[in-house]
Amino acid sequence: MTLPPEFQDWFAAQGWQPHPHQLDLLAAQGDTLLIAPTGGGKTLAGFLPSLVDLKDGHRGLHTLYVSPLKALTADIARNLARPVAELNLPVRVEDRTGDTRSSQRARQRVDPPQILLTTPESLALMLSYEQAPQIFGSLRRVVLDELHALAENKRGDQLMLCLARLRSLAPGLTATGLSATVEDPRALADFMGGAAIIHADPGPEPDIAMLATARPAPWSGGGGHYAVPEVLAEIRQARTTIIFINTRAQAELFFQALWAANDDNLPIGLHHGSLAREARQRVEAAMAAGELRAVVATGSLDLGIDWGAVDLVIQVGAPKNVKRLVQRIGRANHRYNAPSRARIVPANRFEVVECIAALEAVHEHDLDGDPRGPGPLDVLCQHILLTACAGPFDADALLAEVRTAGPYRRLTRAQFDDCLDFAATGGYALRAYDRWQRLMQRDGLWRLRDPRAARELRMNVGTIVEAEMLKVRFRRGGGLLGEVEEGFAATLVPGDTFLIGGQTVRYDALREMVVEVTKQPTRQPRIALYSGMKLATSTQLSHRVQALIGDRSRHWVLPPDTADWLALQEKISTLPQPGVLLSESFPFQGKWHFALYGFAGRNALQTLSLLMTKTMEDAGLGPLGFIATDYALLIWSLDAVTDPAPLLDREALRAGLGDWLGGNAVMKRTFKNVAVISGLIQRNMPGQRKSGKQATFSSDILYDTLRRYDPDHLLLRITADEARRGLVDFDRIEEMLDHLPHHDHRMTGRVTPLAAPLLLEYGRVPITGAGRDRMAEAEAQALMAEAGLA
Repeated sequence: MTLPPEFQDWFAAQGWQPHPHQLDLLAAQGDTLLIAPTGGGKTLAGFLPSLVDLKDGHRGLHTLYVSPLKALTADIARNLARPVAELNLPVRVEDRTGDTRSSQRARQRVDPPQILLTTPESLALMLSYEQAPQIFGSLRRVVLDELHALAENKRGDQLMLCLARLRSLAPGLTATGLSATVEDPRALADFMGGAAIIHADPGPEPDIAMLATARPAPWSGGGGHYAVPEVLAEIRQARTTIIFINTRAQAELFFQALWAANDDNLPIGLHHGSLAREARQRVEAAMAAGELRAVVATGSLDLGIDWGAVDLVIQVGAPKNVKRLVQRIGRANHRYNAPSRARIVPANRFEVVECIAALEAVHEHDLDGDPRGPGPLDVLCQHILLTACAGPFDADALLAEVRTAGPYRRLTRAQFDDCLDFAATGGYALRAYDRWQRLMQRDGLWRLRDPRAARELRMNVGTIVEAEMLKVRFRRGGGLLGEVEEGFAATLVPGDTFLIGGQTVRYDALREMVVEVTKQPTRQPRIALYSGMKLATSTQLSHRVQALIGDRSRHWVLPPDTADWLALQEKISTLPQPGVLLSESFPFQGKWHFALYGFAGRNALQTLSLLMTKTMEDAGLGPLGFIATDYALLIWSLDAVTDPAPLLDREALRAGLGDWLGGNAVMKRTFKNVAVISGLIQRNMPGQRKSGKQATFSSDILYDTLRRYDPDHLLLRITADEARRGLVDFDRIEEMLDHLPHHDHRMTGRVTPLAAPLLLEYGRVPITGAGRDRMAEAEAQALMAEAGLA
């Protein structure tokens, strides 16, 4: 396929020349993965073959575009409207997301547009309707935008199952993946089921550096407030700035600090996923119109939306992931062959080292990323149930279809049969209950036992299981501010204050699952505990941080105060070296402290702390509490750890993990997520929605029942695997032990420089045990002696 004359004229009228990768994609045969920098015209490249093909007309749906964000579909619709109108193409472009009116969704099932823009969840829902063969039978192209972001979680697995179904409904369709940041292009192409790879010119190197500040980064904390004056100065000099912060709570705090110092009244917005949709849309519209000088945002603005006026990105806090940093840098300057400009603000002294390590990785084009495991089976269970909603199916044919999806290409017959049995009966322990008897086999085909169940199954489509959120409204006036987690709302009493949408509000009442508040600008707020993105530093970046700390010959790249800190550490103890797991024991304030520098990420080191303190308790060392960061853990106890080897025995850790996880809330939380995705628990029911407490209560009962009566149940196996890799991240502990096989334990007589910041960290976890009892007894004896009563 070549570019027709009218399209050449249209490019010329815009003052453009088609990029080589756009023409390469136009000429490509079969499935392709295009890797091009932000601003390189990926989206137009993805749609160009469709627009050229559609110039002569097409009856029914021709091109399906899938993106991770609803906001991105709206942005793409705006961008497509221009060439469609100016080229006078007989094309209707519509979106189909959770925000689309029900009347429009119903019409699209009988009269689909030529180009439909949607999300993975909406696509799965459309494929569950009986009309799916008619809707998608004319489909010719599928465009998968920001594919790398989808491939990182279960939404991508669901999308690949949907793509396999589309290939069955529309044989011969062509799939195109679009991505800017890919650490392993071949793996992402295989994730699509196999695709040719097109690499665009990556463009110039970004202009990225640490933001120079008058004050050094503090020893601990995550807010970055010390840099507010310098951030404001950068905002004044730029046209439009996006300030990325890793969590919603920190974004609220930084926005408030920025606004308090904004003497020039520069228009600055706030954007994160817990704000009301109307509030987010106002910020997005103002950004698109060039009315804001800056916006403080979380990952909600990481992807895709094209705001050409953005010429500066500031990352507050360590990025935790090189690939995420590159993605965010790309938000600045959406012009091809023009460098993106970005500045980084570390939140504390350890993060200074991490930020410099991340900068080095960016300049070396060394992106991080873990190999993907096989497709998750809870997603497959949901897919089987939704397939039955569309009509009867043959198990052998469905297995063959599922295996064409990249993540499921190695799916075994036994695994598929386990999922089918669960979808049909709920499994051995639950098959006696009618509510889980959902599929039946007749004439060799599997179908819904009760067709009315399709409505409930469709209401629970998707793989996103977030913390239960409650809406927050002003008590007088009723304006919607956003959402807070149900668990946070449950801790509030009338008069409590918290921060949301950049405003301090007072909690008044909870009515019909809505938090009612009043403005209270003069009170110091509590902070809404948003789930946000609790990020852990990636394995590759962690290795870089340890290597930089351990190589004194490279400390010249660090700020002088940070280099001096590490020099003092080497003088008093030693520096963590590659291949060596460093630990220290020292007395402080009447207790012994044990620090271990594992550089394995917060989740893994928190899990390791829990396992180690249990072993310390059994050994009579009297552990009292711990703190874990991305870089190290610190445990305080009554007696000293003199030999950490027994605490790090791999087999003992595995056994301890199994014992600890058995009845642990972490496993129950993971099971709840698996149960919701697989369809065991349905949170949305016709005319009602279960509260978070109700869903948790139901899942806890089911978890305990299955553990007792069916311990080998499919969902328990999925739960154990996911807890190990996810919330507790035990795989990172084992990777740490492999990466740092040699131990170096130092007994020091004082707090060491590397350990000192850990003592300042917020979020210490106390331990109830014999150590606390011993300490209380000693304090009581000292008190009695002071009173002359001993």
